[in-house]
Amino acid sequence: MPEEGKWYVVHTYSGYENKVASNLEKTVENRQLQDLIQEIRVPTETVTEIKDNKKRDVERKIFPGYVLVKMVLTDESWYVVRNIRGCTGFVGPSSKPIPLTNEEVAKLGVEKREVEVNYGVGDSVQIVDGPLEGFVGTVEEVDLEKNRVRVTVSMFGRETPVELELDQAETME
Repeated sequence: MPEEGKWYVVHTYSGYENKVASNLEKTVENRQLQDLIQEIRVPTETVTEIKDNKKRDVERKIFPGYVLVKMVLTDESWYVVRNIRGCTGFVGPSSKPIPLTNEEVAKLGVEKREVEVNYGVGDSVQIVDGPLEGFVGTVEEVDLEKNRVRVTVSMFGRETPVELELDQAETME
């Protein structure tokens, strides 16, 4: 049974993120290291750019110069990652890599967390987290892909739509 890996941040030359990621994937495949180096990600986001009055979606790196690697840290895995061309080292003091905490992984949105949703469109829910904690609203839309739910809350006599993460609302008992 392979050990559960932790996420580490690898520093690369700027502009070499995708090259480092693909070279690392090839090396892992060639050396059969899938149980040590489990996942490699270059975090990107899609941004709409307006240039010459034309809108177009562009994929942009969230952290230029960095690649995220989920791995079990051993001398071998450290050596393989460290010696990929374009890689300048791990993020951490001197040569000792420090894994990301669970909170950091969640904030970066690196791993998809499965959220069980026991409410649907039209249900009354209570907001259990965030600035509107304690408010009650009606579910308008549930987007499992984006981990979002739109709830209409009555504020100051007006119906106000609010976007929340799925785990920020729960059904009324």
